[in-house]
Amino acid sequence: MTHQTHALQTVLLAGASGLIGHEALTQALATPGLRAVHALVRRPPAAAPTDPRLHWHRVDFAALGALPAADAALCALGTTIKVAGSQAAFRAVDFDAVLAFARAARAAGVDRFAVVSALGADTGSGVFYNRVKGEMEAGLRGLGFGTLVIARPSLLVGDRAARGQPVRLGERLGLAISAPLGPLIPKAWRPIHASVVARALLRALAGAAPGVQVLESAALQDQGQP
Repeated sequence: MTHQTHALQTVLLAGASGLIGHEALTQALATPGLRAVHALVRRPPAAAPTDPRLHWHRVDFAALGALPAADAALCALGTTIKVAGSQAAFRAVDFDAVLAFARAARAAGVDRFAVVSALGADTGSGVFYNRVKGEMEAGLRGLGFGTLVIARPSLLVGDRAARGQPVRLGERLGLAISAPLGPLIPKAWRPIHASVVARALLRALAGAAPGVQVLESAALQDQGQP
């Protein structure tokens, strides 16, 4: 069964300063027919693309006001407990801020929403990180989006330092261990480039298949290739 592709015209983007968010921003601006990207940030990036269709909005996700009307939204917000400083601070970003953005996007008329979750997300997980991601996904499912796309990537490949982000030790170690094995690692666990995740999400938003799509890392590898 095939679904009609709906051009992305006006997109709300949260997390544009991160690995996947930056790739999504770059790729969205290269999309034919795009009219505007509204990028929500806690602070504007030092080096930002110059494009008349790109609009930066400095916001407080804990007190998010009304957003511009849009037909699609992509959320790439996320941190780690180490960077956040505590489990409560981590949850404030990876659960509270994500849900606040989603509710505001829904109020702005968005019917297509995509979010970056994580491999192993599960409301019943004994791992705090995975449990919060699972609870975030469950919260999004209850907001009534016509199309909800959930990405669960494996270890991310990308230059965090170039984005002004702290390098994540777990990612560095995982990549160092997996690099020599390369294609021998199943797609479900193979490290994945941030650009591939972003491309898969934007394509899924354009595809606008009704209901909830959970894209595990193997599906992201397949659907996000150039």
